[in-house]
Amino acid sequence: MYSPEQETISTTTSTKVPVKYGELIVLGYNGSLPNGDRGRRKSRFALCKRPKANGVKPSTVHVACSPQAAKAISNKDQHSISYTLSRAQTVVVEYTHDSNTDMFQIGRSTESPIDFVVTDTVAGSQSNADTQSVQSTISRFACRIMCQRTSPYTTRIYAAGFDSSKNIFLGEKAAKWKTSDSQMDGLTTNGVLVMHPHNGFTQDSKPGVWREISVCGNVFTLRETRSAQQRGKMVEAESQELVDGSLIDLCGATLLWRTAEGLSRTPTLKQLEALRQEINAARPQCPVGFNTLAFPSMRRKDTPDEKQPWVYLQCGHVHGYHNWGNHREEREGRDGRQRECPMCRAKGPYVPLWLGCEAGFYVDAAPPTHAFNPCGHVCSDKTAAFWSQIPLPHGTHTFHAACPFCAQQLTGEQGYIRLIFQGPLD
Repeated sequence: MYSPEQETISTTTSTKVPVKYGELIVLGYNGSLPNGDRGRRKSRFALCKRPKANGVKPSTVHVACSPQAAKAISNKDQHSISYTLSRAQTVVVEYTHDSNTDMFQIGRSTESPIDFVVTDTVAGSQSNADTQSVQSTISRFACRIMCQRTSPYTTRIYAAGFDSSKNIFLGEKAAKWKTSDSQMDGLTTNGVLVMHPHNGFTQDSKPGVWREISVCGNVFTLRETRSAQQRGKMVEAESQELVDGSLIDLCGATLLWRTAEGLSRTPTLKQLEALRQEINAARPQCPVGFNTLAFPSMRRKDTPDEKQPWVYLQCGHVHGYHNWGNHREEREGRDGRQRECPMCRAKGPYVPLWLGCEAGFYVDAAPPTHAFNPCGHVCSDKTAAFWSQIPLPHGTHTFHAACPFCAQQLTGEQGYIRLIFQGPLD
């Protein structure tokens, strides 16, 4: 059950639509979770103005507490953050109600303080069963987001979320320190990383630099590895304010932040559907079988049908599915998915094409003319170019570009290819 502060957005009591601050979209899902969105576990989460503010802000600091005193303060019915310095000493920072902000919490836990339940994204997984054997690296109470309740609705991110007892505990082993103004701060085990793109989330976007966000919302350069004890250097010129297109990495899942204003410029599902119908209306043909190809409806996005377009990823020529050039060694699986294109003889993977259905990942509303390599998800040229240059955190210390619709690591020279359709012969 939700606690009183954890009120859900209600539109039934009044006809007024609540103010939307923005949306968080999990990378690696094409419009919904593989087995469907359920409750607080979904691929996309809207942050809307709450009927009553539930934000908090730091107030009293208790220094040099014994463990018993720290426990007594933590047990009070208010939010607090405990920093364990040693077995004998803990600093507890009490938090008080802030009527100017709304707080939203994200993490792996399904307990009531978590508004948006996020689990590890497994690249290319088609069902939740694919993801359940993985030991999660996402924190149960990963981060919290505070939104100003008045325009311009500034949104800030902080590492760690309050648990069911309204506490955040940073144990002896967690990286923590005293700041220049004698306040405490710290980092969570695997950290919360943020990257703000240059020029916002537009056709002109360029990747920014990944930074780590502390429990108090300060910005740091990355640690040597994800859970290293030594913090990075503080970057005072940068902020924890989220902008349209900010990426948030929770070590196991990456979220895209889209502002309400940014989403208003994004193509709608109706527009994407119209673009799909436009491609199909042009009646592209398979150059081998001469059969007409058609992208399946957006609801069907996992099993190829007989009209499904396929592409040779080496050259971009689009065909229907056929066995031409499927040599014996390829049929027996010795050469992976390598196939020879009948049009240009280029050899490379041959995969079905799928439309990218998550509109929030598009930087423009141009026609879907390019496909990611190796997964075959199709989107606009500028969208493919944008995601192909974004280094996404992978594991504890590596980065690579990935398809936003399925999280598969991009391969090939660019990571995507221009599609070459053959029109009808009549």
